[in-house]
Amino acid sequence: MFLAMNRFKVNVGQEEAFETVWRERDSQLEKVPGFKSFNLMKGAEDEDAAIVLYASHTIWASKEDFTAWTKSDHFRTAHKNAGSNKHLYAGPPKFEGFEMVL
Repeated sequence: MFLAMNRFKVNVGQEEAFETVWRERDSQLEKVPGFKSFNLMKGAEDEDAAIVLYASHTIWASKEDFTAWTKSDHFRTAHKNAGSNKHLYAGPPKFEGFEMVL
């Protein structure tokens, strides 16, 4: 099993727009071999930095399945409009990948 996580720093006041982008996107994930589940999680607001933390999690049967998705047409379709939403973020997302140990 492989967990792929992206952490986002969303500008305060842009939470609803950020969530709408995720809710309405054409993720293509259900069509991809090895995909198991997706969650978008909302964290705490950092008032000093004027951001709200979010994390997206996808669970895959294997790291190889995840890597294949990142090289697929499904991935390109799901991310085709990502650049048009830069104003929502306080910097780029941070990717972290985890392989199952136990």
